Amino acid sequence: MDSTIDIKTAAEKKVNALERFWNGINWDKIIAVLIEKAIYLLFLILFFILLNRIGKILIDKAYGNYSKKQSFNESRLKTIHTLVNNAFQYTLFFFFIYSLLTVVGVPVGSLLAGAGIAGVAIGLGAQGFMNDIITGFFIILEQQMDVGDYIRLSALNIEGTVTAVGLRTIQMKALDGTVHFIPNRNITTISNLSRSNMQVLIDVRIVPDEGYDKIIAIIEQVNMELKEKYSESIQTGPTIFGMVDLGNANFAIRTTMYVLNGKQAPIKEEFLAQYVKKLSDANFTIPNTPIILT
Repeated sequence: MDSTIDIKTAAEKKVNALERFWNGINWDKIIAVLIEKAIYLLFLILFFILLNRIGKILIDKAYGNYSKKQSFNESRLKTIHTLVNNAFQYTLFFFFIYSLLTVVGVPVGSLLAGAGIAGVAIGLGAQGFMNDIITGFFIILEQQMDVGDYIRLSALNIEGTVTAVGLRTIQMKALDGTVHFIPNRNITTISNLSRSNMQVLIDVRIVPDEGYDKIIAIIEQVNMELKEKYSESIQTGPTIFGMVDLGNANFAIRTTMYVLNGKQAPIKEEFLAQYVKKLSDANFTIPNTPIILT
């Protein structure tokens, strides 16, 4: 009987304690704080929405003005626009979360201090990734290469046609068909062979004793005929450089010219073929003995 009374007494004490706790709560203060926080959050959300819209308008306006002044292709401009827009969105989102937690009362400083250790570890692991992004951004911004350009990466001993330019990697297709995926951080020196006119050197071997002046005249005639045919591709020349010594009593007449990039191989082939044909038709000898270099 005594134990039952003790249990009943303990239960009444707990109920009384809960009742005192409940009655001791300052509901007016809690409601006031909640209303205050809600108002702060509402103004915070409206402020960041407004800031987001203003930022997008400014970025789009700057993008439009920049695209009119610069001769970037459309894909390059879209990449830069997307990159800047994403950077703005991520920065705005970070400050929004920071402000939101501060208003709610979360100790952001302590969280950042705790996250700093993990951030250092993640940062070390992502260092290569960030190098790729930064290098890729400047490759795109500075127009170091475009899709379709033929480039040479001397440090990697790779050359080929660019098939894709990204913020993390570039893709190149070599002459044998191999597709290379190259992280941007590994790119040091880019030799772009598609940005300016290319020099073409054409050597046709001759026997000078057969009549140097007559050989020069035939070559000049070929140059005049083919220059008219390739008037859109040949930018400078063709110019007869003169006779060059190939070594071991082998001599050639050298012609030089500058042509549009990508046109050098077929132009060189046709010029050389016409030189040989016209000289052979005029009964001049075209030596075909091997040239031994010492």
